[in-house]
Amino acid sequence: MPLLETSTYKAPYYLFNRHLETIIPSTLRKVTLPPYQRERLPTPDADFLDLDWIRNGAKDVVILSHGLEGSSDRPYIKGMAKAFLAKGWDVLAWNCRSCSGEMNLARRMYHHGATDDVEAVVNHVLAKYAYKRIAMVGFSMGGSLTLKYLGEGGRDLPEEIYRAAVFSVPCDLGSSSRALSSWDNTIYRRRFMDKLYKKLQAKLEQQPDLPIDLTRFKEIKDFAEFDTCYTAPLHGFKDSDDFYAQASAGQYIPGIKVPTLLVNALNDPMLPLSCFPVEVASSHPYVYLEMPERGGHVGFWQGKDKPTWAEERAVAWMEERI
Repeated sequence: MPLLETSTYKAPYYLFNRHLETIIPSTLRKVTLPPYQRERLPTPDADFLDLDWIRNGAKDVVILSHGLEGSSDRPYIKGMAKAFLAKGWDVLAWNCRSCSGEMNLARRMYHHGATDDVEAVVNHVLAKYAYKRIAMVGFSMGGSLTLKYLGEGGRDLPEEIYRAAVFSVPCDLGSSSRALSSWDNTIYRRRFMDKLYKKLQAKLEQQPDLPIDLTRFKEIKDFAEFDTCYTAPLHGFKDSDDFYAQASAGQYIPGIKVPTLLVNALNDPMLPLSCFPVEVASSHPYVYLEMPERGGHVGFWQGKDKPTWAEERAVAWMEERI
């Protein structure tokens, strides 16, 4: 233990494969929330992060981290916010650089390993607001950022950080990248690439001297090529292998000292077996690995007008006695 042998999630009968379990929650779900109150946080490198708040006047706050090319407006973020608001928590859904609807100012943007921005958000919350407890919830890339932040060496975590829950996390970026290159994941790869192309176009318009060449973009066949051509030069890595080696969250899990729930569905189309840290979790005193048979990627759908199972699980985890 803490390797959780069973899970309570059961997919609806009409979601009969992993792709439906992934796509339906992303495309059909609508979540109604009170309006966010946006706060702009300056960063030390003359850039900014946009933080979206909904407050209950609580002493506890949950920090929500979105996935690749996501934002605080994604249904999975809004749904999680709604679940915690119903339990009386304050909610902070932060947006990675370039993801808040306005292009960021620095030459860099964001990536799976950019925990300096997570740290900036946490430190700001503690410096400006009198919260007794901070919970952290992340999805996919946001889960990677959360795990890496909690586990990497050289950082003393604030004692207010209470627990974390992360879902659909590519703990091994290299293998996840290769999985996304398979033919049956074409729909996800194309969707990401289309969004990233537009993002890079906007960044080049802002800063034409960047060391990247978008004329090569249509030749890109997979994420390893993308990360070598674009992620690496923008963020100080040698190539995709160097990026994956430094940014993959799995290697930081042993250093985590905060009770953390990691939920990866066994049928997640983007997560090969190396993204399930069974060996580490089986003897880890703080990291609880839960592996539902179904759920897809950031799915865990229970019905159109119902919260997802991930939302119920995260709230229960924060209240659970362990």
